[in-house]
Amino acid sequence: MGVEIDIKPIKEWLPKLNNPLLIAGPCSLETEEQAMDTARQLAKDPRVFVYRGGVWKPRTRPGSFEGIGSIGLEWLKQVKQETGLLVGTEVANAQHTEEALKAGLDVLWIGARSTASPFVVQEIADVLKGTDAVVMVKNPVNPDTQLWMGAIERLSKSGITKLVGIHRGFTPFRETKYRNYPNWQSFIELRRLMPNLPVICDPSHIAGKREYLQEVSQKAFDMGMDGLMIESHRDPSCALSDAAQQLTPTDLFKLLDKLVIRNEKVDNKQFEDQLEMLRNRIDSLDTELLEILSSRMEVVRQIGQYKRDNNVTALQMSRWTELMNKRIAAGENMNLNRTFVQILFQLIHEDSVRMQTEIMDAE
Repeated sequence: MGVEIDIKPIKEWLPKLNNPLLIAGPCSLETEEQAMDTARQLAKDPRVFVYRGGVWKPRTRPGSFEGIGSIGLEWLKQVKQETGLLVGTEVANAQHTEEALKAGLDVLWIGARSTASPFVVQEIADVLKGTDAVVMVKNPVNPDTQLWMGAIERLSKSGITKLVGIHRGFTPFRETKYRNYPNWQSFIELRRLMPNLPVICDPSHIAGKREYLQEVSQKAFDMGMDGLMIESHRDPSCALSDAAQQLTPTDLFKLLDKLVIRNEKVDNKQFEDQLEMLRNRIDSLDTELLEILSSRMEVVRQIGQYKRDNNVTALQMSRWTELMNKRIAAGENMNLNRTFVQILFQLIHEDSVRMQTEIMDAE
């Protein structure tokens, strides 16, 4: 069931926005010159509406660059005054939030580590109570949609209505070419449960490397996201943090030129009719799938009873290994993705074992 909270659409508080919301700027503000020069270059492209700059940088371990500190807020104020861009930064605690509000920043966002702590989020929400701030919430480091939603709900209960989710990927649980595992399913689940929440993508933190930014950004638009937050530095080779994932403003503009922005709906009756026909086929096939799964589980139930009567364990690894190898091979012959087939049958097998153990434990 979806959660209905009072959230204003982006175009209600950004009426001049005529393209997906684009937030760009350096991972960290390092010097006044770097901050201003990068902002001047980004301001040349009207697609950029918000200038981002990290002032306080939470690092995994101490000793690396942890941000320039509060002086960076003064540089952001200068950027706004000179370029007309809205400005924003990450806040990780109540003190950061108080300072950012006092500096008159337009956008605040809560980072992945902070989102993971309901205590921290609540402290930030308490400071924001009674303000008209724009607040964006990155997903927590682990794929916990409820935790992500909880942070957004805490802010909503404090009266914040200009809310945006930021999908920045998750700590990878296996080897991946990206810095953070995208797990697009978490975004889909968030959108299902909070259908009126705008969500933008942070390709920089998903990709981790410049060469993957294009594909991640395009995927975000293919999924129907409302915008992007991309890190851009006047000279990424000299960046004090996340140098490998930042683009020069010129390269950012080239990336934007290549992106295809898709519409969620189109005013074309022929298209809608054809789409409806194909969706009806999907509905019919899904019903068949469920009927087949139901029949399969009935056979599993019979196997469980037979094993119980003959005092045989529910799990037999040799059979499971043989089954998985055969199913993956069969799936590949049908042009099905290997990983998809593997995950599908793992889920089916886990529930089969659950059913069999319940049958055995019932006696």
